[in-house]
Amino acid sequence: MSAVSGAVSSRLPVFPWDKLEPYKKTAAAHPDGIVDLSVGTPVDPVPEPIRRALTAAADSPGYPTVWGTTELRDALTGWCERRLGAVGFGHRNVLPVVGSKELVAWLPTQLGLGAGDRVAYPRLAYPTYEVGARLCGAEPVVYDDPTELDPSGLRLLWLNSPSNPTGKVLGKDELTRIVAWAREHGILVFSDECYLELGWEAEPVSVLHPDVCGGTYEGIVAVHSLSKRSNLAGYRAAFVAGDADVLAELLLIRKHGGMMTPAPVQAATVAALGDDTHVAEQRERYAARRAALRAALEAHGFRIEHSEASLYLWATRDEPCWETVAYLAEKGVLVAPGDFYGTAGDRFVRVAFTATDERVEAAVKRLG
Repeated sequence: MSAVSGAVSSRLPVFPWDKLEPYKKTAAAHPDGIVDLSVGTPVDPVPEPIRRALTAAADSPGYPTVWGTTELRDALTGWCERRLGAVGFGHRNVLPVVGSKELVAWLPTQLGLGAGDRVAYPRLAYPTYEVGARLCGAEPVVYDDPTELDPSGLRLLWLNSPSNPTGKVLGKDELTRIVAWAREHGILVFSDECYLELGWEAEPVSVLHPDVCGGTYEGIVAVHSLSKRSNLAGYRAAFVAGDADVLAELLLIRKHGGMMTPAPVQAATVAALGDDTHVAEQRERYAARRAALRAALEAHGFRIEHSEASLYLWATRDEPCWETVAYLAEKGVLVAPGDFYGTAGDRFVRVAFTATDERVEAAVKRLG
């Protein structure tokens, strides 16, 4: 018998993307090639000022620190105050992480959760929230409205606004109500706000905004990523911000675990957060692609729901999602089936607009 039992991996759901492979083959066989709108991965160049900062810091022979350089912490606190409206933020309110997926997957373990504890996340959600709960042996719980959950044993509540996959945005009043309820029951709130800079028909608000949290960060932490806003998915640059006591505990654990953002990436993050121009330019690219794909899908008989923010269109033809995936694959267009994000998505597909202008144009033509 192998020394590795597979006991941990057996707790996890099947890795969903493997199921898409046959459809990818079909789409790739299209005479004009595949248009891959399945994964929300950036395709545009890393902005020049960020690349310059990375290169300038390339000679980094020593170990970086888990908490990051003073310059990085200044950049993180400054951005949270300037962009999210956070008030009175200090270095103890921020912590860099090695990409946000790592944080989401390992957070329940690092918080010491396990059997008997419950972790809640939206009914339609990024699969890694469930993975994180299962890795530590906690019970995953889905919700439509978190305040309707039984709070007993509920230790961690994930919010995700703007939502992946639906693009739905939680309004200020809703966030305020949820934060108040969680505090009343002593439940820690982590709000995944990685798409906050990509609001189209709504202006997303952070849980760190004083109107939501009342100017105190007790029991709340926001998760932010530079992958989408700055095309830095390949850099694994992200951070958490909020409750200083929670972050102090995570910092201690992450020091022991050696979870360090590489020094050149720290320098690149400082440059990225200090420059709003590239964010506005990237937004314009995405806005144009979104408008073109939305019009083409709607003209083709699709209905788009939510999708007021993020990098996706949540689309349906009122049929099982895998039928839609197969139908579009025949046209050389690959999309993600909605059931990757929960059974409630089984009649939807998620269409990413993270493809080049040329590929988006090809998809529009095929749908026409």
